[in-house]
Amino acid sequence: MHNQIDIFNTLDMIDRQHLDVRTVTMGISLLDCCHSDPKAACQRIYDKITTSAHRLVEVAEDISREFGIPIVNKRIAVTPIALVAGASDTADYVPFARALDRAAKATGVDFVGGFSALVHKGMTQADGRLVAAIPEALAVTDVVCASVNIGSTKAGINMDAVRLMGQTIQATAQRTADRDGFGCAKLVVFCNAVEDNPFMAGAFHGVGEAERVINVGVSGPGVVHHALKAVKGQPFDVVAETIKKTAFQVTRMGQLVAREASQRLGVPFGIVDLSLAPTPAVGDSVARILEEMGLEVCGTHGTTAALALLNDAVKKGGVMASSSVGGLSGAFIPVSEDEGMIAAARSGQLTLDKLEAMTCVCSVGLDMIAVPGDTSAATLSAIIADEAAIGMVNNKTTAVRIIPAPGKVVGDEVEFGGLLGCAPVMPCHQGSAQDFVDRGGRIPAPLHSLRN
Repeated sequence: MHNQIDIFNTLDMIDRQHLDVRTVTMGISLLDCCHSDPKAACQRIYDKITTSAHRLVEVAEDISREFGIPIVNKRIAVTPIALVAGASDTADYVPFARALDRAAKATGVDFVGGFSALVHKGMTQADGRLVAAIPEALAVTDVVCASVNIGSTKAGINMDAVRLMGQTIQATAQRTADRDGFGCAKLVVFCNAVEDNPFMAGAFHGVGEAERVINVGVSGPGVVHHALKAVKGQPFDVVAETIKKTAFQVTRMGQLVAREASQRLGVPFGIVDLSLAPTPAVGDSVARILEEMGLEVCGTHGTTAALALLNDAVKKGGVMASSSVGGLSGAFIPVSEDEGMIAAARSGQLTLDKLEAMTCVCSVGLDMIAVPGDTSAATLSAIIADEAAIGMVNNKTTAVRIIPAPGKVVGDEVEFGGLLGCAPVMPCHQGSAQDFVDRGGRIPAPLHSLRN
């Protein structure tokens, strides 16, 4: 039973502290859409999505109105398309992306994820065709997101795929040059990708999932920031306890929405992803949480330690609130989507190297970072390899969503609008990694992966 104080506290979080449910995501299996005729397969995909998710937006908006809880995005995640399109007699996978785009628009959702391939140990012919289609697919669609998993703790890192993804990111940026390389904002390269992630651009519906499932991603950096103001100057154990209690409240709200959506749609409830997902709005920033702990600016010495505390406390509080925590669940640090990160990057205090260090202790990885448009494919591949190594060795999910902004140089900015925000163009190291990337092959899995 909720008491009156708890209710008023939650209402205050929503009204003044940017608390929201970032996304209600329906996962849909498309394995039964396989067909040798690509046109028939695309029609099956369209029909399956529109039939399964035709009430998703309506139900989410009803829940939002009835409970007074903002639900920012409604999304769909599907089976990695390389697994579905591989059954079709075609080398062109762009029509599959168009089918996803049409279906997503017909249901009214904000994004659909799953134009994806899993190549951490090797690449099938279908995987290769999907990766080749990514630049065109992301250029000719509006709400389709793509992801490629190039490594894992068990398999190591597929460096042939890493090299190819550097080239693919570069080609995607050029194909969407009229929009500052916007296609790259819808493309993620993973190590240890998870099957139940509700957040874009990396969401897909794993083969171990049910036919359909509802996953919810909560947010709340503003709530945590506000809570820490009440314990200014107090020891870190007090800080950690405060974050845990706040994360508990945020996750409870997410579970309420997830169970309501599951019941009303007749779709099983999957997980709550309790990540702190920031926005460009003032007061909704992970960077400002770190600064509230005593740092003058995010990116200075002490930032990694502060972020480690934050991430751990969020997980501990969230796990107490729900028995179905999954996805990525941590603190996101996307540069363009976080007002404090944007300010720190503009000032030069937050660098690519410091962001890489921070990803060792938080959720996901190098996210929504703009770099000069003339950054080489080899450099992009090397950045991916570095981040994948962190994920592989630490047995965690890491990712790279990087935008080489065509025609832009260090000091310029790119503007994507909405939740994707804006980002200052950050410098990369100038030393060449070409010979390193050209070696190809596979970086072996670490010894501690042998756990059986």
